[in-house]
Amino acid sequence: MQAAAEMLDWHGSGMGVMEMSHRGKEFGQIYAEAEADLRELLAVPAHFKLLFMQGGGLAENAIVPLNLSRGQNADFVVTGSWSQKSALEAKRYCAVREVATTQASGFTTLPAPSQWQLSARPAYVHICSNETINGVEYPTLPDLKALGCDAPLVIDFSSHVASRPVDWSRVGLAFGGAQKNLGPAGLTLVVVRDDLLDRALPICPSAFNYKTVADNQSMFNTPPTYSMYVAGLVFKWLKRQGGIAAIEARNIAKAELLYAAIDQSELYVNRVDVACRSRMNVPFYLRDERLNEAFLAGARERGLLQLKGHKSVGGMRASIYNAMPLAGVQALVAYLRDFEARHG
Repeated sequence: MQAAAEMLDWHGSGMGVMEMSHRGKEFGQIYAEAEADLRELLAVPAHFKLLFMQGGGLAENAIVPLNLSRGQNADFVVTGSWSQKSALEAKRYCAVREVATTQASGFTTLPAPSQWQLSARPAYVHICSNETINGVEYPTLPDLKALGCDAPLVIDFSSHVASRPVDWSRVGLAFGGAQKNLGPAGLTLVVVRDDLLDRALPICPSAFNYKTVADNQSMFNTPPTYSMYVAGLVFKWLKRQGGIAAIEARNIAKAELLYAAIDQSELYVNRVDVACRSRMNVPFYLRDERLNEAFLAGARERGLLQLKGHKSVGGMRASIYNAMPLAGVQALVAYLRDFEARHG
C-alpha cells in the first residue's frame, strides 16, 4: 500500500522513486535508512560491508570467485541443485574441488562437516545454506575454524535470508537475491568481511569488484533503485513484526505444522532427513502420483497456487517464506487432509 501511495510522489518531493537520481539527497535518504535497518535486523557486525548489487544469486556464482579466488582453488560442498550450479559456474574462473556431496542420497541429507575433504589452503569454502529445490537447510552454519581451516566460509543464503539469525563469526561472505524474503527481483545483497574486499582478479569488472562497490556505497553504477526502495519498506515491516527472532518463531511454527501434516499422512511423504529439513521450502510427494493433476487442480480452486514441484525433482513443493502467514499454511494443511479423505 505504501509503495502504491508513493508511486508518483515520494514524501512530497514531487518525484516517484523511479524518477530520482541515485546520487540525489532523496534517494540518499532511502539508501541510508535501508542499509541501517538491514544491518540492525541481521545484526551485521561493523567489520562487514553491506553491498546492494545486481544480477541475482546466479551472477554472484561468478562474481564471488572473481573477487575471492586469487588464483587458488575453491572448495564446494554440493547439497543440491543450487550448490551444483555454483560449483559449475565457479569453474570458469578458478579450480574447483568438490569436498563433499549428498548426490547419492538424492540430496536429502547434509554431509557432516567432519567428513568434508577440505583442501590444505582453499581460497574459500562455499555452501548453499538452503536448497530451494531439494528442501535441505543447514540448521547451524559449519565452523571452519573447528575443522582447522582458516579459509572464509561463503554462503548462498538467497532463500532464507532474514528468516533466522546468522552467526557472523563463522561467515566470510554471504550473498542472496532479494526476491524470496527481502523484496523484488533485481536486487542482490552481499555481506562481505572487510579483509576480503581487496582480492579481486585483474579481469573482474569494476562494477562487480566488491571493494569498488563498497568504496562507492553501492553507487559505483546506477543501482536497482526501486527494488532497493521496496526492500527498505520490507525491512521496516520486518522490524514491526518484532525483528528476526519473531520471524524465526513464526517460521518454525509454520514449518512444524506443515511437516506434521505430511508425516501423519498415508498419502503424502517428505523424503528429506528430519535433521535438515528446510523451513522455507517443503517438497513432498503423493504416494500415488496418478493423483498429482487432481491435487493441483483442487488446490487452484482453493487459491493455493504454485505447489507443483520443480521439474528436476517432480512432486509438490510449498514455499513458505517470511511473507506467507500462518493462515496460509493452515489453509494448505486443511486441503491436504480434505484431499486425502477423498482420495486416500
